[in-house]
Amino acid sequence: MELRHLRVFDAVVRDGTVTDAATALGMAPSSVSEQIRALERSLGVDLFERRARGMRLTGDGERLVGWARQLLDLAERARRDMAGARDGVRLGALETLVATSVPEILKRLGERRPDLKVDVRSAADRSALLTDVEAGRLDAALLLDTGAALGGLGFRPPPASLAFLDLDPVPLALVARPGQSLDGQRLLLNAPNCSFALAAGRIFSPGTERIFLGSVATVRAWAEQGLGVALLPEYAVTAAVEAGNLARLGDPLPPLSVRLVWREDKESRPEVRDLLYAISA
Repeated sequence: MELRHLRVFDAVVRDGTVTDAATALGMAPSSVSEQIRALERSLGVDLFERRARGMRLTGDGERLVGWARQLLDLAERARRDMAGARDGVRLGALETLVATSVPEILKRLGERRPDLKVDVRSAADRSALLTDVEAGRLDAALLLDTGAALGGLGFRPPPASLAFLDLDPVPLALVARPGQSLDGQRLLLNAPNCSFALAAGRIFSPGTERIFLGSVATVRAWAEQGLGVALLPEYAVTAAVEAGNLARLGDPLPPLSVRLVWREDKESRPEVRDLLYAISA
């Protein structure tokens, strides 16, 4: 079992077909197939079921995926250590958090570990963030969630074993133009699968009319004009409420949490360990 075989195996797992893996690796498809067969011979098991539409992992193949990625990651760390290099932390975050929660988190990190380099990458989609953490393209990600398990807000986490730490609460507010009530109102949200829409699904019945407007700012503006009721983070409506343009409705709502998510099998990486130590201190 050689590292080059494991790299090819990992590429086929990620890309789904020998042809796509060959393209990603810059190899001929026949070479990819031969390296997979060599790996299978060395282990004495079949790793894939060959199908017309691609390759499907066998049970033994599924077991090897985690080992392969750990070994490849360890080899890369050894190479960089011998070269005297040190990676920064690749931290992903939802766009809504990049402008609000991330600056304060980076400030805390800077106070505790001024030498820790953090590369922040924003994303509009929660699934993309989690997929990048699972695939190792991100070391950790910040998203909004609630409950005792990842996905308690109502989304499905990826199959990889992910750990998380709740950092800061994000209070929610149900607001409308002053003088309006909840009765017969449309619910204004920014996107169907956003964190606030998922939170609304826990509060409002499925029959409540929902209007999706694409951004928190647009949702707030429509609510100020009396075009519906908005469920938004408290930080997005505080100024409008104080100015008298919006009024809070109903009882206080359960907050969401800014949740840091990472792969459990990556905790031993120096960069991830430094991030977890600094951010949880």
